[in-house]
Amino acid sequence: MAAPRRVDVLVPSAASWDRVGEAAEGESTRVVRTQPESRRSIAMDSNHQSNYKLSKTEKKFLRKQIKARHTLLRHEGIETVSYATQSLIVANGGLGNRVSRNQLLQVLEKCGLVDALLMPPNKPYSFVRYKTVEESKKAYDTLNGKEIVDDLGQKIILYLNFVEKAQWKELGLQALPPGLMVIEEIISSEDEKMLLESVNWTEDTDNQNFQKSLKHRTVKHFGYEFHYENNHVDKDKPLPGGLPDICDSILEKWLKEGFIKHKPDQLTVNQYEPGHGIPAHVDTHSAFEDEIVSLSLGAEIVMDFKHPGGVTVPIMLPCRSLLVMTGESRYLWTHGITPRKFDTVQASRGHKSGIITGDVEDLTLSKRGIRTSFTFRKVRQTPCNCSYPLVCDSQMKETPTSFPESDKEASQLEQEYVHQVYEEIARHFSSTRHTPWPHIVEFLKALPSGSLVADIGCGNGKYLGINKELYMIGCDHSQNLVDICREKHYQAFVCDALAVPIRSGSCDACISIAVIHHFATAERRVAALQELVRLLRPGGKALIYVWAMEQEYNKKKSKYLRENRISQGKKEEISSDTSVQELLVKQMPDVGNQDSAPSVPSINDFQDRGCNSREVTNSKLPIHTNRTSFHSQDVLVPWHLKENPGKGKPIEPFGPLGSHDPGPVFHRYYHVFCEGEMEAACQTLSNISILQSYYDQGNWCVILQKV
Repeated sequence: MAAPRRVDVLVPSAASWDRVGEAAEGESTRVVRTQPESRRSIAMDSNHQSNYKLSKTEKKFLRKQIKARHTLLRHEGIETVSYATQSLIVANGGLGNRVSRNQLLQVLEKCGLVDALLMPPNKPYSFVRYKTVEESKKAYDTLNGKEIVDDLGQKIILYLNFVEKAQWKELGLQALPPGLMVIEEIISSEDEKMLLESVNWTEDTDNQNFQKSLKHRTVKHFGYEFHYENNHVDKDKPLPGGLPDICDSILEKWLKEGFIKHKPDQLTVNQYEPGHGIPAHVDTHSAFEDEIVSLSLGAEIVMDFKHPGGVTVPIMLPCRSLLVMTGESRYLWTHGITPRKFDTVQASRGHKSGIITGDVEDLTLSKRGIRTSFTFRKVRQTPCNCSYPLVCDSQMKETPTSFPESDKEASQLEQEYVHQVYEEIARHFSSTRHTPWPHIVEFLKALPSGSLVADIGCGNGKYLGINKELYMIGCDHSQNLVDICREKHYQAFVCDALAVPIRSGSCDACISIAVIHHFATAERRVAALQELVRLLRPGGKALIYVWAMEQEYNKKKSKYLRENRISQGKKEEISSDTSVQELLVKQMPDVGNQDSAPSVPSINDFQDRGCNSREVTNSKLPIHTNRTSFHSQDVLVPWHLKENPGKGKPIEPFGPLGSHDPGPVFHRYYHVFCEGEMEAACQTLSNISILQSYYDQGNWCVILQKV
């Protein structure tokens, strides 16, 4: 039997210990106690022999601190040390926990002169370097276990460990998307006030310009109404009155000064409350001309621009600034606003426009205010002939992407393209889902013996038997998948992931693996996260996996892309004007690789079993080509059904074209997540802390804890 491992840990005053988590496996404590205000040295062994018996709170604090050390090393590659240095890592003191730079600096500077404070974007920790080791020791003793309040009023406990160096790999300086321009102070504060007052948000609904409350914002149209059900305008039905009179002189001035080239005839006014946003999108090519301009009023905002290749550029849009999109930035890059109450911004640049860089010595949080945007466009009267035919609806002759604008529409989409599909493919799907993912296994095996764990969207129960020391229960929307779980003698039942029939606060942990990306709106995705949090006890943890937009990350392709086994000899040459539907007829899609467990209640029994690649044109969603990079966040992913897979027989679903007779092809709806999107969704929840966020083989992953 191996000798017990000894770990030296520096422990702060017991008076500051509070609200800590689970133990690191295979370690116990022996304490040598010194004076109450001094640093303590604790050795870990397996005999539980001690010169001083730790209190229950002290033991919990030690376990939390040791666990944090293991977690940082395992998921972030950050190695802590057991001796004092100038540098500390501050767990829970990060931008991802809604802790701002000024707020944390005020706490840290009470212990000495701070030489550097590094705050990586979207991470639940930061690095601090003091001028001297003595000051660093003081911070370790004084602040470990200290309770602070974040910018939303939530209590957060800080945990500190020493590191050799406070450093972070910074992202290279990015350039603005081609064709994009931001002009600051384009109007005066007086004009801003007049523009805001010109919009009557309370007028009678009989007026054709009346506002609509959408899922993300309140909106009002002038000139032409923008129809969100098909992302288009009716060119033959202009709205009475045209654009507001106050806009004429402003637009004429912009034309004269060369900021815009065409006078717009359509205006959309959006009002965003803090915490609201708009999904990433490209304005419909066939609806509007090349130039799209947006005026930001009332408050600044960070808007994310995303290239289909995976590059994301966050750009600050100050109050009274004008965003001009032409060419590539208008036609190819998506733009959107993440729903959150705080933006990560450059501390040194104040409210100036520009790219939010990865300079971790200069990042902080900015609280959002009420922002009103005036977006001006010119309605296109002829088909678009832009230089991007593969994503142009005029040149592809394909129905433009449409996102559900109501909960009912979202539920119907999920019913047709998630629930019904999984009932049909359950046996084949299960036969391809037998290898557990290592990081999920690691999470489950690290939980204390006897923990009650719920797998929400358990699929075929792949994770229900991983750790025999846990009490695990699974649930899934698919009756056929739950039946497979029961055949394996697992405890599983059918339910809706938005309303799980388990008592609140009863679970020590939950997992949600490849489920939340099947919800069709941001609100439903957040509601699914909130349901996970409801099930957890205080201190309980949830592990969440969603499919990533970025299938190539840090210059490394995901397993999903690497497993493309389509034979080179059978690849078709695709001309630039080949439509997605034609491509699907030429190239039979293979099976997607995601563990995708459905999770919302059905409305009707499945009627049409024989859906195929030619019969989904009414979905208004792009059909993804399997084993390729994503070009849209909301897609239909094909599943080529293997008829009657033998029970217990492994099936190779990724074989070359022509390796078997074509069976029916089903299509599953996915919302693939961009980097930072899952963390942002979690940050809208109350009473949670993000412990970890990481990328794992084409998936974005978060571990959160209920506080």
